[in-house]
Amino acid sequence: MRDLPKSDDLLTWYDRHARDLPWRVPPKARLAGVDPDPYRVWMSEIMLQQTTVVAVKSYFEAFTARWPTVTDLANAEDADVMAAWAGLGYYARARNLLKCARVVATEHGGSFPNDHDALLQLPGIGPYTAAAISSIAFDAPETVLDGNVERVMARIFDDHTALPAAKPVFHAYAAQLTPQQRPGDYAQAVMDLGATICTPKNPACGLCPWRGNCAAWLAGTATDLPKKTPKKRKPTRLGIAYLARRVDGAWLLETRPDKGLLGGMLGWPGSEWGDDPAEAPPIRAEWKEVAGEARHTFTHFHLRLRILTALVPMDRTPTRGEFVDAETFDRDNLPTVMRKAYDLAKTE
Repeated sequence: MRDLPKSDDLLTWYDRHARDLPWRVPPKARLAGVDPDPYRVWMSEIMLQQTTVVAVKSYFEAFTARWPTVTDLANAEDADVMAAWAGLGYYARARNLLKCARVVATEHGGSFPNDHDALLQLPGIGPYTAAAISSIAFDAPETVLDGNVERVMARIFDDHTALPAAKPVFHAYAAQLTPQQRPGDYAQAVMDLGATICTPKNPACGLCPWRGNCAAWLAGTATDLPKKTPKKRKPTRLGIAYLARRVDGAWLLETRPDKGLLGGMLGWPGSEWGDDPAEAPPIRAEWKEVAGEARHTFTHFHLRLRILTALVPMDRTPTRGEFVDAETFDRDNLPTVMRKAYDLAKTE
């Protein structure tokens, strides 16, 4: 019977090869008694949801430099936080980030609770994030299961059950392997293993500390796993974005409703997104359609935006939105799809 992999083997590998990440306490420092900052662990986990490490690094460093503690973030203006988040996507995370910071500041004295169940009660923290914070920040033996760990578990156990139905199965495997000693480092080690060695394509099995205990490696099926249920084809929605500039250089912008896609973000007034959007200009003007479309893909659909531009006089009043002075306007404070619309308009 095949022996299960040992956490000690993985931790020995991690002590040598841990990724250098701005939110991480290196294993040597952790062993020397340096504890992770739960605020930084939480921030990184929220940012990393459905996003890559490469994309997150600069945002994390900017956020923690500007708001170094959870209390600092709790006291921030909503618009400033949403603007700083622009471009990172999945904007409900930014809204929950603020809500969570304010609950921690007002109800927990500015310190994250070290209890897993208490973490689950905080806004924006689900089972995975609560387990990650408990494990990494407080060294609790909670089971952490992200996409990297799912892939590792599928291969270690040579399990061909298709995701997402396989999640509970893989969670049980991960729980079986999670140690009581150094669980925080172990959680980061198994995620690093998936990110750097046990990769989706061309896994570097020759460098893997668990190779001898990997059922998929022994069976020659590692590259076939994990199995995934085919995704449904994404529909395409259409929309219109209105870019109005006043003769003094100010741009007409509106803050989107808190609920829904891009909730709470600054953007161009526009139509509903659907199959046949009706034109609904936010201000009376001679609108000109620019060449091309702003195209963007969200989780559940593709979006194609027509771009209409207009130059309006000083005395014209919009029906929605407000003019933002040219000196105040910053393209980088817009979500990605709105930046695309701006860039198309500026090339005209």
